[in-house]
Amino acid sequence: MTKKERALQIIERLKQEYPVADCTLDYDQAWKLLVSVRLAAQCTDARVNVVVEDLYARYPTVEALANGKPEDIEAIIKPCGLGHSKARDISACMKILWEQYGGKVPDDFDRLLKLPGVGRKSANLIMGDVFGKPAIVTDTHCIRLVNRMGLVDGIKDPKKVEMALWKLIPPEEGSDFCHRLVYHGREVCTARTKPRCHRCVLEDLCKKAGVQESDSSKEALGQ
Repeated sequence: MTKKERALQIIERLKQEYPVADCTLDYDQAWKLLVSVRLAAQCTDARVNVVVEDLYARYPTVEALANGKPEDIEAIIKPCGLGHSKARDISACMKILWEQYGGKVPDDFDRLLKLPGVGRKSANLIMGDVFGKPAIVTDTHCIRLVNRMGLVDGIKDPKKVEMALWKLIPPEEGSDFCHRLVYHGREVCTARTKPRCHRCVLEDLCKKAGVQESDSSKEALGQ
């Protein structure tokens, strides 16, 4: 079985297991997702969803948040951790959105990357969830699971994992595939406990369980 063949089968199995593939961060406007994904660094999505309620109650618009003092923003978002740097980035990002983009989030990957606090993971999330464009979000769940499954081999760098997955995952499937990996990583293929392989719909496809890719897949990917 080649890596691409395995990837396509994994995609279909995860679709059946998790029919709804939504982002677990709550948002109703693009700029709010941009804020939440910055807060989610080293913090759970569940906690972020609670904290932003107070943040948006005080700063309900891009303009309001852009004009807020970083120290006041920090006081609200402190429960998410790394409050100082996150408040600084959020403040600077909202200022740019307000002053340069009329309060709108740009739908261009490279422009997103230029925003303070926005890396490839965040930019891909915005591109996929907000604008419906091809995206691969290499968060910790994605990186851990695709290594275990054998879609990549011992690659931990997020950008390198992303580039490897672009060769395997159909563009229209990337965003939902990554969301489903989050669900699977939390419920079955966990990080803090032993993976629950006996409950896994991918057990017979997973390299961890002994499935090996063919030599042709190695050649195709230059391995």
